[in-house]
Amino acid sequence: MRYLPPARLFIGLLLGLALGRGAAAAELNALSPEELADGWVLLFDGETLYGWTPTSKADWEVRDSAIRVTKGEKGLLCTTSEFADYIFKCDFRAPKTTNSGIFLRTPLAPTEPAKDCYELNIAAPDLSPFYTGGFVNRQKASTPAIDTSDWHSYEVTAEGAHLVVKIDGETVLDYTDPAPVPRGRIGLQLNMGEVEFRNIKLKPLGLESIFNGKDLTGWKPYPGKASVFSVTPAGELNVKNGPGQLESARQFADFTLQLEVFSNGKHLNSGVFFRSIPGEVTQGYECQIQNGYQNDDRTQPTDFGTGAFYRRQKARKVAADDFTWFPMTLVVSGDHMAAWVNGYPVSDWTDTRPASDNPREGLRRAAGTLIIQGHDPTTDLSFRNLRAAEMPGVGR
Repeated sequence: MRYLPPARLFIGLLLGLALGRGAAAAELNALSPEELADGWVLLFDGETLYGWTPTSKADWEVRDSAIRVTKGEKGLLCTTSEFADYIFKCDFRAPKTTNSGIFLRTPLAPTEPAKDCYELNIAAPDLSPFYTGGFVNRQKASTPAIDTSDWHSYEVTAEGAHLVVKIDGETVLDYTDPAPVPRGRIGLQLNMGEVEFRNIKLKPLGLESIFNGKDLTGWKPYPGKASVFSVTPAGELNVKNGPGQLESARQFADFTLQLEVFSNGKHLNSGVFFRSIPGEVTQGYECQIQNGYQNDDRTQPTDFGTGAFYRRQKARKVAADDFTWFPMTLVVSGDHMAAWVNGYPVSDWTDTRPASDNPREGLRRAAGTLIIQGHDPTTDLSFRNLRAAEMPGVGR
């Protein structure tokens, strides 16, 4: 099914009006219906540095729908989230005198690009033998250097030890790491000179289906509760009535989860719980589902809003609508968690509480179950395309 969520139209319109450039501007830093259906998320919303953190004092800013830096201490602007396997896309532009790059699977403070990250260079040959398209101290690009003073597009496919880099659709590097870095952040570099980035997006790879579309194999309803969980003829998971919960057999600690949701009523309440205490009633973190908002303002969510971490952090914008299928993505690593709704980053939270076995009371890093919530007697929601993957390695 291909769809164009109303929330995406809303976000695009805001971008267009803010930039004063009409429909053309709205296409920057946005996802197409095909990308949404395929699991892509925006790492840059086109307006703010939400979901990013600098590692040094530099003049990182958003200007003309791009992330830009010109001066300051050398360092990175890193995603707050870690990622493992993915396809990454980004446009970049820099003067010929600039030496910069994009760091993949990186810690906040990488020390050796040949060992603890993958530094995808943006530099002319006279500034670095690993010119644009190469991995610094690992492998050079296989094609001649390009003029970076015009906008170009990177695409990187990272699957385990194998990484493939394309520039403007042409493969320039095919690299297999004998000692692969399993996961890490994505970092934009300030090294020497001005550089700009836009259309920064990512599609998680390696996710496995956790719902077969036929029955509740791999899931268990909590006994004695009012919720009714069923599989529709269309292969969708439906929950009616509540309270109640459907709990996964599998447990996840650091993971990526993607699913699609349909609210069969106005402003219905549900949620996806994670790192839950197995066998107990909703004793986990909750990624909220509630598409209501106040005062005709999507930045004023009702009851925390879809994609929020309930009772911890409100969604900064309601990016979904009732009576329309919408995708959700959840990325959890260590003490950090983030959620995207319709591909838009709506929450980004770090749990700084003391450690606890119960996520309601403190930081739980240990693996736990996933739970789909039946909230109350009005509950009527459907779910499909549930897929997840545990992250390899240890968070950094």
